Amino acid sequence: MLYENILKNVSKCITLTGEETERFTDLLTIRKEPKKTMLLQEGEICQFEGYLQKGCVRIYYLDENGFEVTLAFAVEDWWISDIASFHYHTPSSLYMETLEECEFLMLTPETKEKLLDTVPKFERVFRMLVQRRLAVLQNRLIHTMAKPAAERYLEFIDLYPTISQRVPQYYIASYLGVSPEFVSIIRKRLAAKK
Repeated sequence: MLYENILKNVSKCITLTGEETERFTDLLTIRKEPKKTMLLQEGEICQFEGYLQKGCVRIYYLDENGFEVTLAFAVEDWWISDIASFHYHTPSSLYMETLEECEFLMLTPETKEKLLDTVPKFERVFRMLVQRRLAVLQNRLIHTMAKPAAERYLEFIDLYPTISQRVPQYYIASYLGVSPEFVSIIRKRLAAKK
């Protein structure tokens, strides 16, 4: 069933009636994108909150020297958006790029408002998503500042268990704030310990 995974995701927060389920799924649009598609670029206004059914997305920004800095990866069963741009209709400072062929179920600002008007309990779903994103960002900030790179790599692998087989090593290095060579050294050390 097309909506099975997103409905399981939502059911972690709320219970829907049959009518509410139909209202929700009627507002979703399916979007399929090939690998290397830019979903969002700096300066654009984010027009989606998307549930990732299939694939992998990288979210990054360009630093003052023009280098790409990876903020996050999204894989199956994750929601993606630039929250500030989406809600406040302001230009994004982020880029979102598909790293694999992807399939999304999308809400626009208009369809999300309609959903919240017709099924108010979805406020809880989106509040919990924001809380989870904030906790992840807070932990990432603390760990980036306070933990050694090898420990950050181990936490990264716990958070994203399949990513190391799905994305280039230099994206992982960018996420961790280290060089790709350093990631190789960490991987070799960990492999030697096994």
